[in-house]
Amino acid sequence: MKGLLFAFMAGFFITLQGVANSRISEGIGTWQAATITQFTGFAAALLILLFVKEKGWRGFKEVKPIYLTSGALAAIIISSNMTAIHHVGVTLTVAAVLIAQLSLTFLVDINGWFGVIKQKMRLPQFIGIALMVIGIIILKF
Repeated sequence: MKGLLFAFMAGFFITLQGVANSRISEGIGTWQAATITQFTGFAAALLILLFVKEKGWRGFKEVKPIYLTSGALAAIIISSNMTAIHHVGVTLTVAAVLIAQLSLTFLVDINGWFGVIKQKMRLPQFIGIALMVIGIIILKF
């Protein structure tokens, strides 16, 4: 239950962030807005880290270096999201992002990439994705 709550919170805040960033970028530009978002996100995460004290830094050396660069993906995520919202609106952007996330997640699960346990995808999962794609087509027209 806790996982679903956090998933819903993430979806809620990603949408709010996308809309806010798109408004900010209208006034100062996409990369400027992405920079502000990254900086405020870093500051917020650091502040939370200081209060939560979840884990130490001992395991830092065990993390594969390629995974340490994943924060850089946020710059692409933020700028792509802002640009998409400007061109197709919030609803269609979020719907397309969900399809992209689910599609890549299927590949990760099916192939066991990044050390996740391989999952078998069956017809209902593929039908679910197809219905979502149909939903986007309906939203567009």
